[in-house]
Amino acid sequence: MTVKHRAAIDTLVAYKPGRAPTAGRPKVKLSSNEMPFGPLPSVLDAIARAATTLNRYPDFHRLDLTEALAARHGVDPSQVVVDNGSGALLQVLASVIAGPGDEILYAWRAFESYPIVTTVAGATGVTVPLDGRHTHDLPAMAAAATDRTRMVVVCNPNNPTGTVVSRAELNRLLDALPDDVLVVLDEAYWDFVTDPDAPCGLDLVAERPNVAVLRTFSKAYGLAGLRVGYCVTRPETADLIRKSIVGFSVSTLAQAGALASLTPEADVELKQRVAHVVEERARLTGELARLGVPAVPSQANFVFMPMPDGPARFTAFEERGVILRAYGTDGLRVTVGTAEENDRFLALAAELLRRS
Repeated sequence: MTVKHRAAIDTLVAYKPGRAPTAGRPKVKLSSNEMPFGPLPSVLDAIARAATTLNRYPDFHRLDLTEALAARHGVDPSQVVVDNGSGALLQVLASVIAGPGDEILYAWRAFESYPIVTTVAGATGVTVPLDGRHTHDLPAMAAAATDRTRMVVVCNPNNPTGTVVSRAELNRLLDALPDDVLVVLDEAYWDFVTDPDAPCGLDLVAERPNVAVLRTFSKAYGLAGLRVGYCVTRPETADLIRKSIVGFSVSTLAQAGALASLTPEADVELKQRVAHVVEERARLTGELARLGVPAVPSQANFVFMPMPDGPARFTAFEERGVILRAYGTDGLRVTVGTAEENDRFLALAAELLRRS
């Protein structure tokens, strides 16, 4: 017998992380959107120093990190909220913005946490299919908004397809929505964007009262295991988040690692690592095209391959030692790894995905 609980929770499909290699079988893990490199040496040094203080609670308000992020993005510290990952911030936003009888609007397919945070908040999820380019259909999303809509989430670049919306398209969506509807721009993969027409959410925060931007240290910064994300928005929205987050939720090690990642010295190596990902992303896309494999042009650190037989293809890759991410009959996603890992994937792709 289970304890009494909200019936809506029974309908949830739990988040499934990318499958990890099994013990005893060496495999290439390209199933999670992680950086293929470990933390920067200077970041590891900062974490080691911070480890000597673990008998004390972490900074409740994350003051040093908050101020450093505010300085980096040219905003007031009152506009920045740090928490244990951008996913946690999304959960808090959903809970403080929407509730029973309210709607949260998002594209599908997009990040799998969106329906989860919506249901946990007690709100109703409204999904709008991606367009033929595997991109957010922003005109359709604007049309789907009602007087019950409280929050709209735009994943840009989108996970799992890697596509971005244009600045003009996003502005038209914002113009179509009331100013009291919060538009959350999930920019977890922003560091990998090279499209000059992709809108920077931070610019929109200065122009619009109802925009919140989520970013993370889990991707480009290589700190997925530390769980640090942040939100940049108007001070009044930031205050709502601060009232609702769990205390001491960002560890001392996480704060130290994130703060060390923002130094000028770290920036140099970070840009080199991002450049590797962008270069390898282009190579993967080009080689897949040469094999006749459909691949969506990506602005993230992964490449999406639409295919209805994705689960079978996933199994074939896994049996040969390369772990991808399957999205039912929608397709497969491969994370950009090291050059050697990508070579191994492409060698298998030539056997398992090549179109005659």
